[in-house]
Amino acid sequence: MRGSNDLVRTFLAGDVMTGRGIDQILPHPVDPRIHEPWIQDARTYVRLAEQANGPVPAPVAPDYIWGDALIELERRSPHVRIVNLETSVTQSDDYWPKGINYRMHPENVACLTAARLDVCTLANNHVLDYGRTGLVETLATLRDAGLRTAGAGADLDEARRPAVVEFPGGRLAVLALGAASSGIPAAWAATVDTPGVDFLPDLSDAVADAVAARVRRARDTGALVLVSIHWGSNWGYAIEPDQVRFAHRMVDAGADVVCGHSSHHPRPLEVYRRRLVLYGCGDLINDYEGVGGHQEFRSDLRLMYFATLHARTGELVALEMVPLLARRMRLVRATAADAAWIAGTLSGPFDAEVAATPEGVLQLRSAGPWKSAGNPAVAS
Repeated sequence: MRGSNDLVRTFLAGDVMTGRGIDQILPHPVDPRIHEPWIQDARTYVRLAEQANGPVPAPVAPDYIWGDALIELERRSPHVRIVNLETSVTQSDDYWPKGINYRMHPENVACLTAARLDVCTLANNHVLDYGRTGLVETLATLRDAGLRTAGAGADLDEARRPAVVEFPGGRLAVLALGAASSGIPAAWAATVDTPGVDFLPDLSDAVADAVAARVRRARDTGALVLVSIHWGSNWGYAIEPDQVRFAHRMVDAGADVVCGHSSHHPRPLEVYRRRLVLYGCGDLINDYEGVGGHQEFRSDLRLMYFATLHARTGELVALEMVPLLARRMRLVRATAADAAWIAGTLSGPFDAEVAATPEGVLQLRSAGPWKSAGNPAVAS
């Protein structure tokens, strides 16, 4: 039998976008005025969801948006819970003129604590949507709510500082990075005396070398290391060669998980040197329900990633993914047909075998030389 401290169970998710329409159904919405080319009222996104799937109650309890996801979290009780929060949590009106802006009222932060999250990564292209004042308020609000952050800060040192979560038998250090390819303006980069994000201008060897040195330093403390990175386009299944090289460099430097996000749907995954690489987790929570376009990618299908790692080595022991559907601005369990469809999108170029169980849970059975059965880390 495995000892109780041999394994660490993690919950990983891509983008949690609680601004705009989501914020409007929560108890303390901000001013609904937004500054988009075609829509000027955030409540329009609520109406679109209602046209697609029926009435959306408002105001809702803070846990409403999680729906069946909370049942899965309660049942699995992961040691560590990490999401990418792609929303500014602020009352600032200093919007960045970029066309799409997400913000949530600080008093709605209970919608994050409802899921008992440990870390919100912030190195993304929406966290400064309402200026540096908005970022500073976001950081303070999350801190006061007991949520750790990584990838953004009051200065460069804070933006680069790992968020550390302790679990029985060890700890996990989370580094978060935001690449220019995801649409993050270069002006959002944190400096020695300016709030901002941990910004990557590109994924060149020089940039990878610098980040790899930080990964090694975190690993040298005895912690497992997760690198969260916001990169790439919103749509499509192709994985860019520079993303593969960068992810492999992180693992070679000591990272145990590379968790990529930005695309609104899941992308193929890989196991490299027995470490998990998620190139695109997809969105978990957003207000895209009923928004037209890109239907072939099924962005209404969301995934919760539950990765079990060896607590000492960081090797992947098992990966299960729970598919959910966005319905009336909350998450509900997907159908067996949905689960089978999304399983087929995750293999891509990395020889990953993902299969759906009769209960509709996706399991990674093998990927390259890694297999869930016969993996030494799995042996009891």
